[in-house]
Amino acid sequence: MGPVLRGLIKLQGVENRLRAAKTKLARCRRSVLFQENQLRTLQSGLEAKQEEMKLTNLQVSRLELDLKGRDDQISKLRSQLNLARTNKEYSALLTELNTAKADDSKLESQVLELMRNVEVDQAACEEIKKQIEEQRVKVEEVRKDSESKAVELEKDVEEIQKEWNEASKDIPGDALHIFERVAETYDGEAMAEIEQPQENGDSYACGGCFMGIPAEVINILSGRDEIIRCTSCTRILYLKDKE
Repeated sequence: MGPVLRGLIKLQGVENRLRAAKTKLARCRRSVLFQENQLRTLQSGLEAKQEEMKLTNLQVSRLELDLKGRDDQISKLRSQLNLARTNKEYSALLTELNTAKADDSKLESQVLELMRNVEVDQAACEEIKKQIEEQRVKVEEVRKDSESKAVELEKDVEEIQKEWNEASKDIPGDALHIFERVAETYDGEAMAEIEQPQENGDSYACGGCFMGIPAEVINILSGRDEIIRCTSCTRILYLKDKE
């Protein structure tokens, strides 16, 4: 194996470490975002519940106004009932009065039910407010912890990036460009060792996608320091040094 492929294999190791460090850093930062999203969800739930209470109270106000009008109507019917001159007139007024009372009773039941709903919603709002305060405390705790860890992780990323730059400086530009492009496709895994499924067999396979590799590729890599890519997955192929 020549210096180019050796350099790329070394770079592959550093690339894996660099991506792992960046992933830890991103996960560290996401932990804060997750807790902040939890807080926003609770706040949105509180706003929705408060809006629901507002609409219910408006409905109660309308029904109470309607009740007041019906109470006036009932009082008027009672007065007319006392002044009725005939049985027919009395019967008609009594029927109208009973109907008005029944409607009034239904409205009162609706108002009571709505008011009970408001009480339940108020209790729910208080519980959500309590959860919001607890979540705010948790957000701050996670943020402080995350910021502390992020400082160390950023140092790790910076140090490994220096190693990456050092490991890549002697690799030809074309080879490095191919490596970076394939690494982006396979989350850093740009290199693939050629494997021999059967120790004494004549068949070979790509260690990345496990598709067959022609014998001529083995011959080329055995004698030359050349960039050859798997025709199936496009990873850069290499043969493990015998020693």
